[in-house]
Amino acid sequence: MHNEILWLVMLLANFLLIIAAYRLFGKLGLIMWIPISVIVANIQVIQTIELFGLVATLGNIVYASSFLVTDILSENYGKHEAKKAVWIGFFSLIAMTLVMNLALYFRPLAGDEFATTTHDSLSTIFKLMPRIAIASLSAYIVSQRHDVWAYHFWRKRFPSEKQIWLRNNLSTMVSQLLDSIIFTLIAFWSVFENNVLWEVFITTYLLKWVVAAADTPFIYWAKSIFKKQRFVMR
Repeated sequence: MHNEILWLVMLLANFLLIIAAYRLFGKLGLIMWIPISVIVANIQVIQTIELFGLVATLGNIVYASSFLVTDILSENYGKHEAKKAVWIGFFSLIAMTLVMNLALYFRPLAGDEFATTTHDSLSTIFKLMPRIAIASLSAYIVSQRHDVWAYHFWRKRFPSEKQIWLRNNLSTMVSQLLDSIIFTLIAFWSVFENNVLWEVFITTYLLKWVVAAADTPFIYWAKSIFKKQRFVMR
């Protein structure tokens, strides 16, 4: 149960950090979280673990948390701000992949064992990045654009504040299904055997689904913060 308990702790930590960023920095704090989530997720995803008896990859929580952020932005500030955050995340992933892969072309200091070890460690992580990045970029832009569109689609049909949970979950769960399909096929096709690939896909989506369901209280919390901030500004 070690991994499972740690996964739940990480889940709560991510949500609380998002709320803390919102309380401290307002809308900017939410937008700031998008590149954090995208970059961290694409580093964590290279680690495969066993979770609840199934094969899974890390990065599911922090990446799924980006959907919570775009839904908060959509709810409190509108479609334009949510789209802006999506493109910021897209650019940050491209920039990180380019800069880190360029860094690998530098030669470590000759005779410095620590520098050589560090370089090898960076290579182990970031040489995997181009394929992971292509998978992530493709999945990210499709799923996040869908999420922003779907949130406002459902908001027109369920406009009540009491129905935030409904539009949040309807938009996010479909978007994360798209994300899981695209990312798993591009990132891990021919890397894992078919049965492992299928297991990774199922666990990836199920874990993201759990994150989407668990984030519901936090989108209401963010709504209350928004109301307080707006009241103070008056």
